[in-house]
Amino acid sequence: MRVSEVHAAESVAYLNRALVRLQDIWDEIGIPEEQRLQRTNDVHKHIKGLLDLMITEEEQLKKRLMKNIQAFLEELKTLSRELQLPSFEEEEGCSMLQIEKNSRIRLELMKEHKKQRMEELKGLLGKDRELCDIMCTTPFGIDQAAIPSLKQLEAYRAYLDDLTKEKECRHDEFVSLKKEISICMDDLERHPETSFEMDVMSEDEEAFCLSNDNIAALKVLLSQLQAEVQRLEVLKMQSMKSFIVAIRGEIALFWEKCFYSQEQQQAFFSYHDDDFTEDILHLHEAEVSTLKQYYEDHQELFGGVMKWQENWTLYLELDIKANDPARFNNRGGNLLKEEKQRADLQKSLPKLEKSLKAQIDAWEQEHEKEFLVNGQKFLEYVQQQWDHHHAEKEREKLERQMKKIKQIQEDMLYGTTMKTPSKRPMGGTLTPGKVRKLNGTSTMSTPNSFLSGTMSNRPSPNPLCQPASYPSCEPLDLQRLPGVH
Repeated sequence: MRVSEVHAAESVAYLNRALVRLQDIWDEIGIPEEQRLQRTNDVHKHIKGLLDLMITEEEQLKKRLMKNIQAFLEELKTLSRELQLPSFEEEEGCSMLQIEKNSRIRLELMKEHKKQRMEELKGLLGKDRELCDIMCTTPFGIDQAAIPSLKQLEAYRAYLDDLTKEKECRHDEFVSLKKEISICMDDLERHPETSFEMDVMSEDEEAFCLSNDNIAALKVLLSQLQAEVQRLEVLKMQSMKSFIVAIRGEIALFWEKCFYSQEQQQAFFSYHDDDFTEDILHLHEAEVSTLKQYYEDHQELFGGVMKWQENWTLYLELDIKANDPARFNNRGGNLLKEEKQRADLQKSLPKLEKSLKAQIDAWEQEHEKEFLVNGQKFLEYVQQQWDHHHAEKEREKLERQMKKIKQIQEDMLYGTTMKTPSKRPMGGTLTPGKVRKLNGTSTMSTPNSFLSGTMSNRPSPNPLCQPASYPSCEPLDLQRLPGVH
């Protein structure tokens, strides 16, 4: 027997005992039969009302359960059809409450399953749209409103995986083609012209459409550029000699600008190689690049050196003109201009050397190496030029002295020959002072470099500065002279 049935039997027994007890109480009190009947009816009504109320509530609960079960089963049937799953079948022998509970739990699980599928479908659709935009393909054919089946989702995932791999392959191919196209354009010194070429060379690689047509167009563009490069390479090989000769001219110009010494120039052996190959061309191009960088790194100093060289060359030219007797035939005031320009250079050259020395000292301290001109330190080079100039002046002076001594010897040997004075091209008479000033050499002193005090004080050996040995004069034999007996 069920516990509930035991409790019901106990309730009936308790009710009977309670009615018997009420009868005893009424007897003791002496309540008339009519009142007892009334009171018994009241008890009956009260108990009957309470039980009827409970029965009504339980009947309503039963109806709700049956209604819920019916709704759950209908919804389960619909979801099973949409999810393409087997229909829900309740086990036999289950109570109404168990059936309602099982149906509710099953429905919640199927709703969660539906939610997961729809969320996965949403994610796959978004990825599909992104890949379609990149690869210019059509979207995967699936009903976006319906709940996809497991097979459909699996097929969609596999499709997108293959499409992603294809996208990666196309992107790698695009990057490779773009790199080769960029190299060809650099070789041709060409910039993107068409809108397609601009899209290809854009820095935003992700924005390029990786369609089959675009990849094919890239290959066509690359083939065209490579053909053009090959055509120019053939022309380049055909005119390799002229290229190399032109580059050698550029190298020679940089050698001059950078004041390269003969040893530095000869260190580039390929310069004298008559085998005009592409390797030789590359060596020349690399040498030009090195020289260009070297010149740019030292451009300010080379500019100062060049200015000094130009002023020094002009000074030497003016010094030669100053010693030329023919300059007195020059009219128009050029003589005074040259003398003034020469005097200015005598003052400016030492100042320029001093300024260059300060710049070179600062540069050598910063770069921790020597600044060379013509293979030697510039300051030594400047001092060498001054020493050479002074030696040349001493040599000219010695030649004049030797010529004068020789003339004296001839005069002593043969007697002085009287020369008829030539007519002067200019009017007026020169004073003795003017004759001495204009006779042969200018009286302006030869300047010294400011480096004379900063360089070594040891005099450079110069054979022209050594005392000259002149031939001795023989005594005159009067018997040999004409007219003497």
